[in-house]
Amino acid sequence: MSNFHRRILSSLSISHLEKIREYYNSQSATLLWPAEKYRQWLAHYYNLIIPAGSSVLEIGCGAGHLLARLHTRNVTGIDISENQLSAARARIPYGNFFLQAGEKIDVKESFDYIILSDTLNLAADVQLLLENIQDVADSHTRLLINFPSSLWRPVYSLASLVGLRARHPQSSWLALGDIKNLLHLSEWEPIKFNARILLPWAPWGLDALANRWLAPLLPWFCLGVFCIARKSRSKELNLTVSVVIPARNEAGNIEAAVRRLPEMGAMTEIILIEGHSRDDTWSEIQRVQKSHPEKNIKIMRQSGEGKGNAVREAFAASTGDVLMILDADLTVPPEELPKFYAVLSSGKGEFANGVRLVYPMEKQAMRFLNLCANNFFSLAFSWLLDQPIKDTLCGTKVLLRTHYEHIAANRDYFGDFDPFGDFDLLFGADKINLKITDVPIRYQDRTYGTTNIHRWRHGVLLVRMMIFGARKLKFI
Repeated sequence: MSNFHRRILSSLSISHLEKIREYYNSQSATLLWPAEKYRQWLAHYYNLIIPAGSSVLEIGCGAGHLLARLHTRNVTGIDISENQLSAARARIPYGNFFLQAGEKIDVKESFDYIILSDTLNLAADVQLLLENIQDVADSHTRLLINFPSSLWRPVYSLASLVGLRARHPQSSWLALGDIKNLLHLSEWEPIKFNARILLPWAPWGLDALANRWLAPLLPWFCLGVFCIARKSRSKELNLTVSVVIPARNEAGNIEAAVRRLPEMGAMTEIILIEGHSRDDTWSEIQRVQKSHPEKNIKIMRQSGEGKGNAVREAFAASTGDVLMILDADLTVPPEELPKFYAVLSSGKGEFANGVRLVYPMEKQAMRFLNLCANNFFSLAFSWLLDQPIKDTLCGTKVLLRTHYEHIAANRDYFGDFDPFGDFDLLFGADKINLKITDVPIRYQDRTYGTTNIHRWRHGVLLVRMMIFGARKLKFI
């Protein structure tokens, strides 16, 4: 183990594991109907997170009820009960199963996703378990945890009393704060927490109605708390960079954009892409490329319409490890871009999102109604993505090429709905569980030309996209 001194279980922890083993060895591998329905809901939400074909490890897999319902066949399970594992092997003949405790995990591979489903409350030493699974995780691995809300503890007790839930051995009831602290101690970084499953089962399909449409609005009453986390990283990487500058009617800003853009990482590539301008932007782009042979500049003209199309075409032509967007109006100064590079190269985030709403702005930088709209979208999207997003409409967004390719490969889930490109990237980053990090920048007045944004027409379009995103990410 690289980041932790090897620890051993105390005698009390070993005794606890033995009681858990004896209990599950004595239990049937067939679930009661309420528990079966609950597993169906768990599988529904895990399948929304885990792409088909991903490698998955479940710790405390039991008889494999959850793994059998995933849309991937590359599954591995570990459990301390011989009887439960025998049932899992029969249920999932294509899976790999190991008899061991998570606190003593010994699996010689890493996985895309590691699941701890209703397992942490039964663990003998949660911190040790979380530390040990670092060995089967890479930088891209996502740790997926679900545990019951403490609000439901009386309901669990009542269900056991009336026979709707099997009686369990003594276990913990970890609160959200406990989970956050244990993840921190074991060097896992939470990406998001959200609440799901308002009704684990109900007659006449009422559970589907409640869990899809009401649960996102009543998260405090939900049974399940879900967490997505990633490994913490301290090693800084030396990466190459591609800066995409979409330009439409921006002839007066091209020279300054190129001249002021700092070198970053191992190499900085500049891609100027022109979008059907009415002024001489294209000829200015050609001139600037010739005037700066010391810089690595590519130029191109977009074939479609809109900034989103320009960004996608430029990203396809780029070569850098890090992909950046810089608006040609220069309201976000090019000198700010090293901040974004530092977020990705240090591992502090995986998607760097520019924020214009922290520092004071120049008087003409953003009109009052635009500011109100930005604050509204900030609150709405923080709720929608379960991550703090202070400014959704800043054009400067930065991510790794590998993550962008993953977003592009999964674009069919949302479709081609966004002419700006901002929401396509934000929704896509959330869908593949990237850590989104806000980067405050100084926002300044435009010095040439006029904005390409139509406040009311585009505002209505943004509201429509937000509703579309809510149906795809929240009300599911």
